[in-house]
Order: sequence, then structure tokens, then C-alpha cells
Amino acid sequence: MRPDKLIELCKNKVVWIQTHNFPDPDAISTAFGLQKLLEHFGISSRICHEGQIDKLSSVKLLTLCGIELSPYDSIKDEMKPEDMIVLVDCQKNNGNTTDFIGDELAAIDHHPTVVQIDYEYSDLRITGACASIIAEYYKELDIKPEVKVATALMYGLRMDTLQLSRGVTEFDIEMLGYLFRFVDRKLLGELETNNMEFTDLRAYGEAIEHARVFGKVCLSCLDFVCPDALVAALSDFFLALAEAEVVVIFAKRDNGYKFSFRSERSDVDAGVLAAEVLEGWGNGGGHATMAGGFVSSENIPGDKLYLFDMVQEKSISVIKAKYPQIL
Repeated sequence: MRPDKLIELCKNKVVWIQTHNFPDPDAISTAFGLQKLLEHFGISSRICHEGQIDKLSSVKLLTLCGIELSPYDSIKDEMKPEDMIVLVDCQKNNGNTTDFIGDELAAIDHHPTVVQIDYEYSDLRITGACASIIAEYYKELDIKPEVKVATALMYGLRMDTLQLSRGVTEFDIEMLGYLFRFVDRKLLGELETNNMEFTDLRAYGEAIEHARVFGKVCLSCLDFVCPDALVAALSDFFLALAEAEVVVIFAKRDNGYKFSFRSERSDVDAGVLAAEVLEGWGNGGGHATMAGGFVSSENIPGDKLYLFDMVQEKSISVIKAKYPQIL
């Protein structure tokens, strides 16, 4: 759908731009780019989310680009049922998207659709980054993005595609070229450096200690609470191993366990693998190359002391039935 239809839909409404829970740089930059685009047409909006912003790269993006996000707890008394919500980098009824009070009239996302919803405006397509879609809106509408908007969008694009090495499409490359002329390269450099904290080393050490490899599959776990973003980073870290082409890793959360799945094989879909491994325990899904999931504490089968063994057994069982070639 053309972005001018979204502009018309937003006029004369109270507009909220909602990211998925625990927003990453792609979600944040997408929301920011859309907010500034609406502002160009005289439409005010606020960006909202639920969950902590626990990734250093996300915090740096917010700080250096002056982006304001409102946690749901701080605005739920303001939001009305008739207010318009534009979902970005997520879709309604996904496991990582909380149902807010407002009316989800629009969705802009690059993930596979889990539950079909009849939005008044939808732009749902498989791309490497959702930021690329917003970049195209500026190009189609012939609006020059502000320097911080262009820089944020390029950063979100590069981060979600792992520096153009994961899930990237020709469309992403085209939008990267479009954004290039508008970015602040010094600011982009600041965003892309020093994105690990000293405390992260503990997670890397424990994940390495627990790592197990079966054929081309690497599994690991963390016995302590750790940010979702760090769990995802550890998945990418293990995928760099010559022995690993598929990764399954999970870590404790206050109310359960966060799972991350990765695949660099064309014949192994990480989203399908996540859904099947976590079926009956919790929920999982995502892209063919990267996916995630969550299992609440009360749904853990058996003794939690042996959870890693249970996850290993179920993962290998699913892989053996569906993808025996990698074992």
C-alpha cells in the first residue's frame, strides 16, 4: 500500500506508534522515522512500547538521536480505546507484542504473519529490516529525511541484517544506497562502536561453558537472568563457529525463559524450528534465519534442574525428524 494512504488514515486522530516489546534498533529507528514522516504532514504521534530497553545499542540510539519512547505503564491512563495505534516491526497477536488499549488500525512489519488481521492499512513484506520500508516511504513521497532520521534508519537496517550478512534483500541494499547521501557518518560510527558492556562477559563465559554441539547444531543456556538482546547476540556469536549452522540458546527471565534460534542454512527455517521446539511449552516463531520464543515458568515440563537436557532432547528430536541432514 502507498504511504499516502497511511498519512490520510492518521489525520485527525490521536496516533501512537507501538513497537514490539523490548524494542531493538530496527524497531526504534522504524518508529522514529515514521514519527518524523507524520510530523512533516502536521500529524503528532508518540512512540510507545512495553518491556525494558535492555540493549546498549538501543540506549545509544535513543540518546544520540534524541528519540523519546514512552513505556506503556506511563501512558496507559492517557491512551483511549478510540486512539489509533500503528504497529511497527511487529503485528497484533504476536507473542512479543502486548495488546494495548488503543485500536491497531495499521501495521508495518517485515516478519512472517502468524495471525491474519484485517488492518485498515498494512505493509507486511519480508525484508532484512523494517527500517528499509520507512526509508522507501521517504523516497516515494520525495521527502528528504532529517540527518538523524536517515542515520537511525541506516543503523537499524545494518543492525537487523547483521551488517548486511543476514536476511538482507536487494530492496534493503537499494534503501541503504538511498539513505547513504543523508546520513551523518560520524554519528553512525558512534552508534556502531562500543556496544558491549563488561558485565556481558559473564554471559559469554557461561554460554561457552554450557555449549554442546551435535552435528551442525549448537545448543547452550544461561542459568541467570540476562537481557533478551544479549541472548540474541550470543546466538549470533555461536553461529560464527565453523561447526555451527543452527543455534538454539535460552536464558532465564524473571517469569520464564527466553529462547533464541538461528539458522544459516537454506534448508532449515529458524522460525519453524522455534515454533515446533516450543510447541506445548510456550510460543516461538520468526524469520527463516532468526527467531525467538518464550516459555513461562509454570509451563516448564518436569524438573527445572534438567531443563537444558529437556530442551536438547526436544530440539534434536525435531531436527532429526525434519532436518536429519544436519546431524
